[in-house]
Amino acid sequence: MTEHAATPDERSGSRPGEIVSGYLAAFSIAASLLSLAWHTLRLSPAAMLIAVIAAGMAGKDKRLQLAACLIGALCFFLGMTISVAISRPLW
Repeated sequence: MTEHAATPDERSGSRPGEIVSGYLAAFSIAASLLSLAWHTLRLSPAAMLIAVIAAGMAGKDKRLQLAACLIGALCFFLGMTISVAISRPLW
C-alpha cells in the first residue's frame, strides 16, 4: 500500500474560499479606514457588505472577518461623526 501524500491545502487546513475570504476582509478593513477621510457614505456601506460576504465565506477561523465587520461599523460611526462635526457634505 502506498501512503497518501498530503497536499498543502490538507496540511494547512485552508481552502481556497478561506483564502479569498481573508483577502476580502483585508480589503474591507482598508476601505473602512479610507472612508474616515473620504466619502463616508459611499465607502462604508460597500466595505461593510464586503466584510459580511467575507464572514460568510470564512471557514473555521473567523477572527479577521469579525474584525473587518467591527472595524467597518466603527469607521462608519466615526466617519459620520467627523462629517457632522466639521460640516463636511455627506455625498
